[in-house]
Amino acid sequence: MLRNYLKIALRNLLKNNGYSAINIGGLAIGMAVAMLAGLWIYDELSFNKNHKNYDRIGMVVVDQTFAGELQKSKSVPYPLVAELKSNYSESFRFIVPSTHTSEHILTVGEKKLSRKGQFIAAAGPEMLSLDMLSGSRAGLQDQQSVILSASAAKALFGAKDPVNKVVMVDADLLLKVSGIYADFPANSQFHDVQFLGSWDYFIARNSYMSEKQWDNHALTMYVQIKPGTDFAKASAAIRYSELNVIRHMDNMKNEVATNPQMWILPMSDWHLYSTFKNGEVSSGPVQFVWLVGVIGFFVLFLACINFMNLSTARSEKRAKEVGVRKAIGSLRLQLIGQFFTESFLVVMLAFGIALLLLHLSLSWFNDLSAKAMALPFSSSDFWLMSVAFILITGILAGSYPAFYLTSFQPMKVLKGSIIHVGRFASMPRKVLVVIQFTVSIALVICTIIIYSQIRFARNRPVGYARDGLLMIEMKSDDFYAKSTLISAELKQTGVVKEVALSQSPVTDVWSANGGFSWEGMAMENPPGFSTLTVSHEYADVVNWKFVAGRNFSNMASDSAGFIINETAARLLGFKQPVGQTVSWQSQWMTGNVKKNFRILGVVEDMVMESPFQKVAPSVFFLFGSPNWVNIRLNDQASASTALPKIEAVFRKLTPTVPFEYKFADQEYDAKFRSEERMGKLAGFFASLAIFISCLGLFGLASFVAEQRTKEIGIRKVLGASVSNLWQMLSQDFVRLVIISVLIATPVARYAMQEWLMKYAYRTEISGWIFAGTGAGALVITLLTVSYQAIRAALLDPVQTLKSE
Repeated sequence: MLRNYLKIALRNLLKNNGYSAINIGGLAIGMAVAMLAGLWIYDELSFNKNHKNYDRIGMVVVDQTFAGELQKSKSVPYPLVAELKSNYSESFRFIVPSTHTSEHILTVGEKKLSRKGQFIAAAGPEMLSLDMLSGSRAGLQDQQSVILSASAAKALFGAKDPVNKVVMVDADLLLKVSGIYADFPANSQFHDVQFLGSWDYFIARNSYMSEKQWDNHALTMYVQIKPGTDFAKASAAIRYSELNVIRHMDNMKNEVATNPQMWILPMSDWHLYSTFKNGEVSSGPVQFVWLVGVIGFFVLFLACINFMNLSTARSEKRAKEVGVRKAIGSLRLQLIGQFFTESFLVVMLAFGIALLLLHLSLSWFNDLSAKAMALPFSSSDFWLMSVAFILITGILAGSYPAFYLTSFQPMKVLKGSIIHVGRFASMPRKVLVVIQFTVSIALVICTIIIYSQIRFARNRPVGYARDGLLMIEMKSDDFYAKSTLISAELKQTGVVKEVALSQSPVTDVWSANGGFSWEGMAMENPPGFSTLTVSHEYADVVNWKFVAGRNFSNMASDSAGFIINETAARLLGFKQPVGQTVSWQSQWMTGNVKKNFRILGVVEDMVMESPFQKVAPSVFFLFGSPNWVNIRLNDQASASTALPKIEAVFRKLTPTVPFEYKFADQEYDAKFRSEERMGKLAGFFASLAIFISCLGLFGLASFVAEQRTKEIGIRKVLGASVSNLWQMLSQDFVRLVIISVLIATPVARYAMQEWLMKYAYRTEISGWIFAGTGAGALVITLLTVSYQAIRAALLDPVQTLKSE
């Protein structure tokens, strides 16, 4: 029986090869998209699962209240390490302090490489269950040791065994290699960590890490909870651990006022739930997971709709076949089995093509989505899921045709009439077409709004000149000792206009602090200020735009001066802020004492962090340690001409450091990557959804034209023109698309309004987006159906009417 079913299915596919190509091609594209979406979702959901203790690892997070707003931070104070170990050890197996991931210079002989790494407690490798290729996870128990990733070891030592060899870190730390670990996978939070150094060694060399400095939130703390407890219990236990200690310290009143509360963010939430609201996990990339999953399902559903539509549209062709089979004794269940066999045959063929499309497009899709996914052909789970995928798709695509076609009554169909005729016979097909275009149009609208938001943020005034601005991190003491000489020699090259130093790059803020007060301050605990050390020349390098006051001068008194941005000026509330006094108490001042600063000038807000969010109140000052060299190129100097001359200066004066630079405009553009990636993914899926919908529309148009061939011939004989016939054949499809536009518009508008709410700096949704999308959908519809409509209208009526 099954063999006969397959024979009949193959004969029908070959007999109607045009419709078969549309069915198989549309399903193949839909299945390929669904599988791409599935791979992407799996990659997101498996983030960090390479760690053996994934479900018991967490990160300590602190909530603090500034001006009535609850803010979270993943940076905690160093004294908390001893506090947790002394009083809360019953909840944790491991308490692992670590520096933030940052770039360092690794030197072996003449090789100098810049690689990202962390200094982490000795228990870190065991907690993270590193896959050690040589050495052991206990390697960091020796303070002067380092463990390298396999790629970093190969880059530094080649094929030689690096264990027990010496690596110089940052041109002054000599550390022994005690182990090599396999690189973290791309879907790990630590994927860019290329080495791990000893935390104890880091503490011994950095005296600013004080066990009494509770207001210096400078480290990351990982924990692994013990069996028998959970994250909620551990979080409840430590919630007030910081506050209980610092409230007894006289010089920590500002910190106490923020009401710091600790809690633990599970590793399972580090990636997917990276957005917080009122100190609790609210959302993050998990929204993209749902979005991609829903889109992947709908694109596959659109392809299945094509199959349903074309199968039911051609029902009259097979009505007599069904009638004859029923008349000679076939049961309806047998006929349902036959039609499902045809459905599964189409799905199997489509799945084979989909795998080929997936293989050909995966590299491009990885580039688009910033992933490193691969098809797991060797995985039994993959093939089990593929079988399930085929079954689900086969049932989804074949159920409606199977039950619809087998419902025909043999007596009526053999007499030449079908029960499903009349005004509403085509209603199911029309509903499915409306669903197809509603989904497609909604996706197009969403894509356009996403790109409108990106363009809106790109056009935002940034408060400084990005073009021709070069930034170089100071990764060695040579920079600090020779900063004046570096500046002088750079200017002598003729390609450099000005040089300035700063604590963080122009496109980022590395330090934020509280402890500010001023006369007439209305709030009890004001929000934190971005705090940035700069040199006198900074204004000329970034082209500050002064709203009031002046730049720093060489006067000694300016060392006790602030330059603030417009947001800070509004927060302070002074009518004339220049000349006013602001007090600041923090770890920046020796002894953590309060010190007064005079406001020298006010500059336009600089967009240094996210271009989609509000600018933080910022203060700039001359004291502190800079970490970056900022170089303004001459307007006449091209980058290709200037870079070799600048490199020669750094090679000469800082020979222990590889020459690495960043352009401010490129770093600023990188802030849009996440939104651009989302826009490209939405555009990719929307394009395929439109294509699949048009593919089905083309098939339906050809069927309708074929079905009405004799009607068209009669109309032509009676004098109907080609344009009259084109209008008649196209108007039904145009109506369906108009209905789709009317449904898709409010749905897409509501969804995108919700999406835009997460941005403080956001665009308005313009009416032209909906009007333009609707007009475009109508044009595409007319182009799709016009070929078949005009082709049918041009047929010779003599040929169409001469035979029944």
